[in-house]
Amino acid sequence: MEEKGNFDKNSIIGFLLIGAILLSWLYFRPEEAPKEVNEQTNTEVTTDDKQTEVEKPDLSQQKETSQLTANGNDSLALSMAQQQYGAFGYSVVEAQKLEQETTTFENEVVKITVANRGGQVVSAELKEHNTFDGKPVYLVKDGNSEFNIKFQTNDNRNIETKDLMFIPELTEVGDSQKLMMRAKTSESEYLEFAYTLKPKDYMLDFTLRSQGLNNVINSNKADLTWDLKAYRRAKSISYENRYTEIVFQYEDGKDDYTGQGDEASEEGNKIDWFAFKQHFFTTILLTDNSFEKGKFTSYNLVQDEQVDTLYTKRFVADIPLKLNNNEFSENMNLYFGPADYQLLTTYEKNLDEIVPTGWGIFGWINKYVFIPLFGFLSSTLGNYGLAIIVMTIMVRIVLSPVTYKSYLSQAKMKVLRPEINEINKKYEDNAMKKQQETMKLYSKTGVSPLAGCIPALLQIPVFYALFQFFPSAFDLRQKSFLWAEDLSSYDVIFEWDANIPLISWIYGNHVSLFPILASVAIFIYMTMTTGQNMQQAQQPGMPNMKFIMYLSPLFMLVFFNNYASGLSLYYFISNLITIGIMLVIKHVIVDEKKIHAKIEQKKKKPKKKGKFARKFQDIMAQAEEQQKQNKKK
Repeated sequence: MEEKGNFDKNSIIGFLLIGAILLSWLYFRPEEAPKEVNEQTNTEVTTDDKQTEVEKPDLSQQKETSQLTANGNDSLALSMAQQQYGAFGYSVVEAQKLEQETTTFENEVVKITVANRGGQVVSAELKEHNTFDGKPVYLVKDGNSEFNIKFQTNDNRNIETKDLMFIPELTEVGDSQKLMMRAKTSESEYLEFAYTLKPKDYMLDFTLRSQGLNNVINSNKADLTWDLKAYRRAKSISYENRYTEIVFQYEDGKDDYTGQGDEASEEGNKIDWFAFKQHFFTTILLTDNSFEKGKFTSYNLVQDEQVDTLYTKRFVADIPLKLNNNEFSENMNLYFGPADYQLLTTYEKNLDEIVPTGWGIFGWINKYVFIPLFGFLSSTLGNYGLAIIVMTIMVRIVLSPVTYKSYLSQAKMKVLRPEINEINKKYEDNAMKKQQETMKLYSKTGVSPLAGCIPALLQIPVFYALFQFFPSAFDLRQKSFLWAEDLSSYDVIFEWDANIPLISWIYGNHVSLFPILASVAIFIYMTMTTGQNMQQAQQPGMPNMKFIMYLSPLFMLVFFNNYASGLSLYYFISNLITIGIMLVIKHVIVDEKKIHAKIEQKKKKPKKKGKFARKFQDIMAQAEEQQKQNKKK
């Protein structure tokens, strides 16, 4: 019973205390304060327009204030904000007084919007470019990008800048615009993201620094993470995705890329810059002082190419940052713009490496021959299709001596074919003797089967360089020629919506005309160059020339159906010109009767054998003798 009495007594005392607190609060509460504020504001509206503009933010503040300031007590709001954001709660309270949640600044080529929350770019529009369906090109929009820095404070909080509120201040600095975004711990202590945009420039100066936070931050390390999903901008998702990847420069000038795959990851030390490359557009982060290291991961987001896909790939960059005495101090740059080789070469740090021109000699040919040449032709002619045709003619004229050497070798082989067929028939059952006699014939006549292959090999660097050049040529983007609406994408003469198994996956849901024309031209060319060789008996170990003759046009027809029409146009014109050159060589320049006469004269002349020839003949003789002895056994 005593326990029950004690409980009742304590309960009564508690209720009495609660009642006293409630009565005191009701007695001392200023009931008319809201009414006075409204009356004062209304009075000022009718008496002084300028004062009205000053008072309007307070009115808006009352309407939009969160639960943090619901009781009108700033100190209580600050206390509650600090419980969640620590010292940066000060910035949260200050941000509640702002009318706008974002700040936009722009120049002639780019329009940038930065959000108060996170202080990061939430919209980057390229004003002079459109997607394949006529919409504006956005590199950042609708939450596809998250720029975040993680660090730890003295009260053991893990702070992420994406959650902080930044106070914007936009100013004019000469011809440039500078936006300072500050996440404050007091009026004079803050973390700052500063963006500076110059006229007619895609590159922004970007400074990350702090002031007075050495007593707030408890570590000399932080982690920068940038997560961005790349928007689709081209007709062919697969074609665009093939050139969408992360490229980065490391260790004083080396460059690498993540490549393709459902998930691809690369790491490097001393990172100078990294780029989220999206075929014809790119987003780049550069630093004045190299980052110690970085990890870059690419995720393929295209599961079904026949579906209208919004994104192509997701990019993630993880960069550890070093702080100086617990303070941030990083001078960087941000680039939102075209992946245009000529434009990127105007900046430092080898940004042109973002454009895939090829490695080694292939890249050298593109950088110093084809890119300048095509730029000159396109600006002079004013038509990019004509520029491709003229450049193709020039390339074929330069390579015509190589074509001549190749055809001359084929003509010599054609003259010797009856004798080679005779040797094959005579030594049909003796492969080694057949080989010996054939080599003797080649040695006597001065004809080499490799003479036709070497000129063809010399054309490979040019072939591969142009294969890299056309898909990466930004100038071809959305430039039309004849029936092709965009030389950087495939041309269409017929298309369908239905998904046809295997055909839609391999060939696509459309028919392109330029690859068909190129395939026909390649077939004619292959017939001219390999048709004669097919007449002779197939040598053991030699490739089936008839199979190659049909395979090449088929490969062009299928594979290039989704490729840039500018590349197919080049191959079509190139093969037409090559066919014309070969016809001229065959009927005007090369006389097979004269070739036969020269070969017969060489046969009659005694030929001195070199050391290699004598040694080779001795080896063949010994092998033949050994073969005879084995048969006797």
